[in-house]
Amino acid sequence: MAGRLSAICFHATRPPELARFWSGLLGWEPAAGPGDGIAVLPPDATGFGLRFLPGQEPKAGRNRAHFDLTSASPEQQRRTVARALELGGRHIDIGQSPEEGHVVLADPDGNEFCVIEAGNEFLADTGAIGAVACDGTRAVGLFWSEALRWPLVWDQDEETAIQSPDGGTKLTWGGPPVAPKRGVNRLSFELELPAGADWGTEPDRLVSLGATRTGEGDGDRMTMLDPDGNEFSVRRPG
Repeated sequence: MAGRLSAICFHATRPPELARFWSGLLGWEPAAGPGDGIAVLPPDATGFGLRFLPGQEPKAGRNRAHFDLTSASPEQQRRTVARALELGGRHIDIGQSPEEGHVVLADPDGNEFCVIEAGNEFLADTGAIGAVACDGTRAVGLFWSEALRWPLVWDQDEETAIQSPDGGTKLTWGGPPVAPKRGVNRLSFELELPAGADWGTEPDRLVSLGATRTGEGDGDRMTMLDPDGNEFSVRRPG
């Protein structure tokens, strides 16, 4: 019984502030969980939530993962950018050219994200967060396809993408060269086991697919590494 992607976790210097930013930008509702930081949940209770955990490590270089937010029209793209700036985001330059249609921003904690122009066919019908775009090898894309049991929807020129059979946000990996890892990732995946799943069996399955145990965690959560060395967590059913 594979774990489901329950949340994208942010390790934030100020979790409440960052939760307010993403809640306000996406229109998702905040929800507190004891010992689990602050969560922001999608309105239809499907897909994954966002979880904001305390982390004091300073940001070092560009994140290995960022959100691509979708736009239904040029006007919506402009509104999303304006709303992000109003909530404390800012424009950043990561080398994008003026001809590119997407807008690159950073949230109040410095995490990069893009507001994609209308008409992007790859992100059509995906939702507000069209993609979690990651630096990563083809091997890690294949790992996550097996780990989540999500089919590949793109596998070409070392680039991969997967999507839940139910649709929604895509997870993408851009292939080499992969940015060097500098400390603990700011963004990480959280898997939650389904009710009745064996707490020992699923981590063993993930190891067989190429994950590594770190020895960190407690009785309800463990931290592991995917084949590219990215941290992710596995939780008992909530």
